[in-house]
Amino acid sequence: MPKTVAAIFDVGKTNKKLFLIDENYNIVYERSARFVETKDEDGDPCENLESLRSSVYDSLNQVFQLKEYDIKAINFSTYGASFVYLDEKGEPLTPLYNYLKEYPEDLKKEFYSTYGGEEKISLETASPILGSLNSGMQFYRLKKEKPEIFARVKYALHLPQYLSYLITGKAVADITSIGCHTQLWDFEKMNTIVGSQLKNLIRNLVNLHLQIQV
Repeated sequence: MPKTVAAIFDVGKTNKKLFLIDENYNIVYERSARFVETKDEDGDPCENLESLRSSVYDSLNQVFQLKEYDIKAINFSTYGASFVYLDEKGEPLTPLYNYLKEYPEDLKKEFYSTYGGEEKISLETASPILGSLNSGMQFYRLKKEKPEIFARVKYALHLPQYLSYLITGKAVADITSIGCHTQLWDFEKMNTIVGSQLKNLIRNLVNLHLQIQV
């Protein structure tokens, strides 16, 4: 009789792994891969999104052929401070920008001077000021520097939710993603995606999270 397992993708910046875990939380199968980074349009290193996508499909195809296992669930554990911007057809519009990518100082000053200052935004969103590590700031940068691409964004998914989207076709997220140093979650109101200062900047992202129940 096949053993009931869950398939868990563990995606770090260096190693990508797939585990099969049984009902007693034992690892019964493991495979790993490493990809060569690619570069974005500025020459900065970033994840090879196409290689990652192909690896997810190929890995699942292989483990589903293992007769000794019955896969009942699939989950993803990945670094999550970068967005995948998808168009109407669900295709990525940009590289997966590195969350360590240097953030333009002039754009940073423009944002915080316009929307109430660093302290105010940081307090409302429970997010330290971290530049590109604040994924909401990545989205703001896209709006300012590449408005033609920004206008085509249907969904903005953090990497774990993008990988889930590849399997389910559903664009959803959870509070542990949008509330973790993103500057996207208003911890004072607790019932909106972002503080009022940011709503006009991430309208498309709000559409993404309508399925979240708090």
